[in-house]
Amino acid sequence: MNAGAISRVWILANCPVPGGGPAHSGTATSKAFINGVRLDPVPSGGTTPTPTGNGVGTSPWVRGEAQVSGTVPRGNYQVDVKCDGTNDIGRAVLRVTRAEPEPTSRPTKVPTKAPRAGGGGTYGMAEDEGSSIPFGPAGVLIGLAVAGGIGLIIVRRSRS
Repeated sequence: MNAGAISRVWILANCPVPGGGPAHSGTATSKAFINGVRLDPVPSGGTTPTPTGNGVGTSPWVRGEAQVSGTVPRGNYQVDVKCDGTNDIGRAVLRVTRAEPEPTSRPTKVPTKAPRAGGGGTYGMAEDEGSSIPFGPAGVLIGLAVAGGIGLIIVRRSRS
């Protein structure tokens, strides 16, 4: 969720179904929430009447919707859940994020390419710009062959 806007988040918790008639519900609290959230039972696939007469099956899930203030700074917030009928508790983390703001002022001059530093001055050049090194790997091999030939000529002259 994004900071700066009032947002809503759903909380889904697994609370054991209490026996003996207490309400199957829960409560979620967090410093990020505007107020505590009541978690009501999620109806199961079939809505078989129960002895308490609430028409809800035996689904252990409870859920509720929390409202998060737009003034909550970004960060991680602990969310505590308490199951009302059984006093079971659980904990989760809510992460509040925000989009990076656009710069309010632009620099007077925006660079269009990297500075020409290092690499013999060719580091920042685009492909279509002229290079001070006119050959690639094939040129290196030719250069080594020429250097070897010059070395061979020097060795022969020194033997004569």
